[in-house]
Amino acid sequence: MKILPKLFISISNNEIIIITGSTDDQNSFELLEKLILPTDSISQNRILDLEKITNLIKRNILLIEQKLNYTFKDIILILDNLETSFLSLSGFKKLNGTQISKENITYILNSLKSCVEEFEKNKKILHIFNSEYCLDKKKLDNLPIGLFGNFYSHELSFNLIDKNNYKNLKNIFKQCNLKVKKILLKSFVKGSLIIDDNPNIDTFFYIEINDINSKIFYVENNAIKFEQKFNFGTKIIISDICKITSLTSDTVENIISENENINKIPDKELLEEKYFNNQQYRKIKKNLIAKIAEARINELSEKLHSKNINLKKLIGKTNLIFLEINAPYHLNCFKYEYEKSFAFNNQYEVKIKKKPDIEQIINKADNIVQFGWKKEAIPVTKSKKTFLTRIFQEIFR
Repeated sequence: MKILPKLFISISNNEIIIITGSTDDQNSFELLEKLILPTDSISQNRILDLEKITNLIKRNILLIEQKLNYTFKDIILILDNLETSFLSLSGFKKLNGTQISKENITYILNSLKSCVEEFEKNKKILHIFNSEYCLDKKKLDNLPIGLFGNFYSHELSFNLIDKNNYKNLKNIFKQCNLKVKKILLKSFVKGSLIIDDNPNIDTFFYIEINDINSKIFYVENNAIKFEQKFNFGTKIIISDICKITSLTSDTVENIISENENINKIPDKELLEEKYFNNQQYRKIKKNLIAKIAEARINELSEKLHSKNINLKKLIGKTNLIFLEINAPYHLNCFKYEYEKSFAFNNQYEVKIKKKPDIEQIINKADNIVQFGWKKEAIPVTKSKKTFLTRIFQEIFR
């Protein structure tokens, strides 16, 4: 038996994806409609034209509703644009040999949440994760309710968004007569997919490199604790090759797409004349292109990770990096260079990760909304009363 259709919207830089689907009694998600809407009104993690975005979304949702003969009342929003920040705080309870109770933990959670709301008045909480439990200096995998001890500490990781951006998002969908049921950070959803596929892994870096932007996020103990975006990507490598070889970007793209593992090509092998088209042929070694790419990829790896000052306290907590390069031909050509650079002299294990398709993201998001996430403490779109109720539902079930 099918339940009522659900509406999902994924917002990224330069793109909005609208998806509707339904879930059967076996929790199998069926895609009904998908619209991919390019837009120039979202760029560099900012909404540039609120009215234009609102009209674009409203118009296309109406088309879907007419096709399905169904009117949506709420949406699940998956966010990959707009800057978000993370804050980790720990709360404590002296037990003096007594048992730790639900009330002790509830008090810690409420106190830490109040602290964040007091000192981050211009920000809104998107997610709160239970990132660490520690009883008498021993880290635990689960809440130690009922255990005896002397001192308990509980760390929470808060994911925050600027309040004005949050209000803009809600206003967009209010104009579409839609209530935002839940906002999920896309990195959180992608991290959850990694954990689903790798049950023994709970701490890792995830690096995503696109053509003009990149991102790194960090998951620790099944809780996302950090994310940072960058305004550079694979095109900077193409640009370097063009500058040094005087080849056009189209020519360089063709060379990369037609040569796998370019580092394995013999040192003396030259580019074929077919790549020069109307340009005068010049003797250029393919190995030169590999060396230029390796130099730039090394620099990218340093900016994203090893020399990133924001990761100073996180580097060393894991030796695992998932690497997503969103240009398959680019990865085929420079796979060796990427794996070598991001391994940082074999200090890290690098796992190349294929970009999850939007259906996988939506399916996982739907699952999180229905059943929760083992380390997420609360939702943010609920009232205070529901906040307390959901705390008990999520952490004491």
